[in-house]
Amino acid sequence: MTSKNLSSEEAFIWIWLREQAIPVVAGKLIKQDKRYFFIYGKSYLERKDAISLSPFELPLTAELFEPTGMKIMPACIRDALPDSWGRRLLEYQYPHLNLQELDYALLSGSNRIGSLDFQQSATAFISRDLGNISLNDINNFAGVFETDQNFSKKLAPIFLHGTSVGGARPKCLINIHGVDYIAKFSLSTDYYPLLRTEYLAMRLAKLVGIDVAEVEFKTFKGRDILLIKRFDRYYKDNNYYKRLILSGLSLLELDEMEARYASYIDLADIIRAHFYNPKAQLQELYQRLAFNILIGNTDDHARNHAAFWDGKHFSLTKAYDICPQMRVGYEANQAMMIEGSAGQRSTFNNILSVCDRFLLTRDEARQIINNQIQTLGDNWHDLCTEIGLKPYEQDRLLGTVIKSKFALLDWQSPTKK
Repeated sequence: MTSKNLSSEEAFIWIWLREQAIPVVAGKLIKQDKRYFFIYGKSYLERKDAISLSPFELPLTAELFEPTGMKIMPACIRDALPDSWGRRLLEYQYPHLNLQELDYALLSGSNRIGSLDFQQSATAFISRDLGNISLNDINNFAGVFETDQNFSKKLAPIFLHGTSVGGARPKCLINIHGVDYIAKFSLSTDYYPLLRTEYLAMRLAKLVGIDVAEVEFKTFKGRDILLIKRFDRYYKDNNYYKRLILSGLSLLELDEMEARYASYIDLADIIRAHFYNPKAQLQELYQRLAFNILIGNTDDHARNHAAFWDGKHFSLTKAYDICPQMRVGYEANQAMMIEGSAGQRSTFNNILSVCDRFLLTRDEARQIINNQIQTLGDNWHDLCTEIGLKPYEQDRLLGTVIKSKFALLDWQSPTKK
């Protein structure tokens, strides 16, 4: 059967403003040829509490904004669209539709990351959320992909909970006892205990002093499930609020095709110029860079960094998606450019060469790195035991991926007294 075009030509962007429980329409995304232009609504511009969706890309003016560079739409709006996992789910549900960007936006769930949503109307907000799901639903959901079953309409509500989440790994949204989580789940095709190692890395990140998302690990009917507490949602005075988030890619005003040009140095420059309390935020970013190298997380692309934006101030979100990446070979490079004395090489000496761009002295940077190395050594075996990593799995990680010999190349650790 041939594919049919749905091809939505426009969508209205709704936003939950700061500490507002009801969304308002901010503007409209309009398709022109193969690109998507944005314009703020007149009523939104007249609001005293209106904020720009991005001060870099979409300042609060009445002009029609054209995407720049290689982008087909403003990056801050692209942040709210499904990534490869959500798109895969929608294509699975609608196999005979030739889905385009606005189709992905309008068919995916409304409970997306951040505080934006896409609607067909400028006057009526209709949520595309269908209630909560359970761990059992997640297990059934995962089973569909493992057995390649035909899509069942009974699973539609569960699928919807996965369409609005970013990233490539299987995941969906769930609320447990009033707390919102992103739930990642294992598949039988995983060739190593990926979620256990991610949980291990996130726990270690907290121990070294990184402001990291809270995580819980569960096993349900033999399936690993990693719960990441959402930091873009919060309760205050019995009300439920959302926070606007811009990815590192958006802060750098880059498209996915330009992601290879994203660098820690450029992000550090933005933090220094535009963030609240930049010195502390730069130290936090440097800690994350050092930890990515220590833990072997080479998938630290610009979408795996993000900031809150409240219309006046930027601040880094909690760290997330910190996961050791299995690799073949001795050397490693980070996904996001370091621009150090050794280019992209994932070594502590390389990031030491750029510490001044993070407003750190070399002694301060060494202390950060050595503290992380020591903390990992002090807690490695206890955390591995807690999460149930077998000895051979530990051996496969330590020294090759985590705390690799390459990361420690020519690194002078302090001598023990």
